[in-house]
Amino acid sequence: MRSATKVDREIFEIGKKLRVVGRAGVGIDNIDIEAANAYGVIVCNAPVSNTVSAAEHTMALMLAAARNVAAADACMKAGGWNRRDFTGTELYHKTLAIFGLGRIGGLVADRAHAFGMEVIAYDPYCSRERAGQLGVTLYDTIEDVLPLADFITVHTPATDETIGMFGPEEFSQMKDGVILINTARGDLVDNEALRQALLEGRIAGAGLDTLSPEPVPAGHPLTALPPEVQRKVVLAPHLGGITEASFRRAHAHMWRNVEHLAAGERPDNIVNGL
Repeated sequence: MRSATKVDREIFEIGKKLRVVGRAGVGIDNIDIEAANAYGVIVCNAPVSNTVSAAEHTMALMLAAARNVAAADACMKAGGWNRRDFTGTELYHKTLAIFGLGRIGGLVADRAHAFGMEVIAYDPYCSRERAGQLGVTLYDTIEDVLPLADFITVHTPATDETIGMFGPEEFSQMKDGVILINTARGDLVDNEALRQALLEGRIAGAGLDTLSPEPVPAGHPLTALPPEVQRKVVLAPHLGGITEASFRRAHAHMWRNVEHLAAGERPDNIVNGL
């Protein structure tokens, strides 16, 4: 299954012969791990299947938000020719702050260097050695990073520690004119806090691949902004891992796990320790 499918306790109760749940991707927050453990069901994922896709999508949203691509496209298709209102921002010599320097965050850092960006990061689980190998300056606290960033991108899982990690206090510490990119999980960003920062002009733009909740309901705080503010926000319906190549990698990985299990072997990338 992928991110849109919820595997809850009821599934485990009904699935009397269920032996393994395969997540064709990275995040497992849509699987009830506690219930899987209680019923002795292995949960495994494909952590590298969509990392390149997600990293490329991050850069796409960053460029789109920096250069007003979506708003300029809409203007042109409506018959307009407005260059002055779509003056953009370069990535060159700007500071990118990465929150979560794992597989995807590391790939984003590599691509950001190619654009001539200075890359800094916050990740309490990343060693300074790994950060150094990636050419990234690692900081000890979120508060140290926020005032330095021209662009912020988020690549952490949704956990009790990270849900709501970008709220009113964090937005107040950001540099004026920062652009926020989120291709991880919508729960990491406080919708109302981001909305207020956009309305007040403290945030220059945002590229959001994921919102909370999903699917996004009509009238969501970040889809019902005034037109002059809405054009600063680039939205996508959770497309980070949605490429033909990532599908092939994930499905092949899951099929190999099924083969291992059928042969009495342990699948790869078990995430619940069974």
